[in-house]
Amino acid sequence: MTPRFVVRDIALNERPVTFGHPFRFGAITVNGAPEAVIHAEIELEDGRRSVGVAAELMVPKWFNKDAKLSPDETVAQLRCSLHFARELYLKHPFDTAFGLHAACYDHQIARCARADIPALAAGYGPAELDKAILDALLRAQGMDIFTGLKRNVAGLDARLTPDIDNAIIDNFLSSRVPTSRILIRHTVGMLDSIDDLAAIHADSGCRYFKIKLSGDPSVDRERLARIVEALAELDIDYRLTLDANEQYPSYKALAALVDALLHDDAFEHVMQRLLYIEQPLPREMTWDVPLGELGKSFAFIIDEADSSYDAFPRALKLGYRGISSKSCKGIYKSLINGARAAYWNAMDTARAFVTAEDLTCQAGLAIQQDTALVAFHGLIHAERNGHHYVDGFSNVSDAEAREFLKSHPDLYERGKSAVRLAVRDGAIKFASLGAAPGFGSGVDPRHVGQKTTEIQSEMLKDYGT
Repeated sequence: MTPRFVVRDIALNERPVTFGHPFRFGAITVNGAPEAVIHAEIELEDGRRSVGVAAELMVPKWFNKDAKLSPDETVAQLRCSLHFARELYLKHPFDTAFGLHAACYDHQIARCARADIPALAAGYGPAELDKAILDALLRAQGMDIFTGLKRNVAGLDARLTPDIDNAIIDNFLSSRVPTSRILIRHTVGMLDSIDDLAAIHADSGCRYFKIKLSGDPSVDRERLARIVEALAELDIDYRLTLDANEQYPSYKALAALVDALLHDDAFEHVMQRLLYIEQPLPREMTWDVPLGELGKSFAFIIDEADSSYDAFPRALKLGYRGISSKSCKGIYKSLINGARAAYWNAMDTARAFVTAEDLTCQAGLAIQQDTALVAFHGLIHAERNGHHYVDGFSNVSDAEAREFLKSHPDLYERGKSAVRLAVRDGAIKFASLGAAPGFGSGVDPRHVGQKTTEIQSEMLKDYGT
């Protein structure tokens, strides 16, 4: 029987994370972002209580790219999303983990809409609370994340996704064989030096790269040609993904990029190395512009357009083949999309796939919980180089960093200035994520989130209960 519980308390805190050098994606340059740290306490039907924790960056101008809003205003929306979700979750009676999520989801989206918070940002609050709650539930049940997901301890079902049924979800969860090693895909931001690629490969051994695009086909063509040339000089069997972050303004502009990739001599050997192109068009335009012939040349995936439970099947009809998994968009949505892709492929109705993207994952809980989700899907590579922009645990207390290193010595190592991600031969290993009860962490939840302050939301003054 799926365990039921009620949420007794949710603490929302944050701490600043400063980047070592600027990261530019789309039209925004980010020099840092606050990290949300969420603690949740649940009470099971037998009276036992358990505490869980989750963490994630609140990245400016990704969840909402509205030009009228400042970066700080978009972060304020994420804080408000967390507070709205907290109020909904604390009012809900005894239920399963997914039952709680499903019952509150539509209310969260509608309430945020009244505050002019778009659906993608609205989903951030439940996504973070769900992780902390699942951590608490797994600890109460004495289950590690992989066992818990295989046994569907959360009670995941098809009530939000009528295009599939419960059996498809159950078959997907029970059949997963988690990976124990993931190749990191190194993101090359718009301001990152191409000359650094050789040193990055020499230092980490990485051979998977994710290239940010500007949305200008001529500029992107020139920069990609230089990147391809630099990678060719490394003489490695590399793979590429491209990410436009909604920057291509039209189908015509996107077609110009695809034409260059197909016919420009500089990209003669790229076809067999380019895995997919991510979110080329603005999220609203995505649903009005079928890919047509472009979708036959390369695989395209959606990311920012993934703001609802029906996004994946809708995108498939428009010529997209994949969708990103990000714990900041919701662990349950990620798992359901994995079940969809597996079912569609088995039935030979589509060639669909889920990818692993996210730089909101910094050292500690964020990277561990998202990596556990990626591994459960069985994926072999993931965008995982937040360490390139942030020096590991440099933004947390020494005591917290030491505890994570002690609990997860396979995932971290002591660097010159801080404990940081251990990348060897282009990959990370993480058997320790499944070695203890909880959502991918052997660290006591009470010891996570030192040097944090309570999350305040000025927006609540205007959009309260």
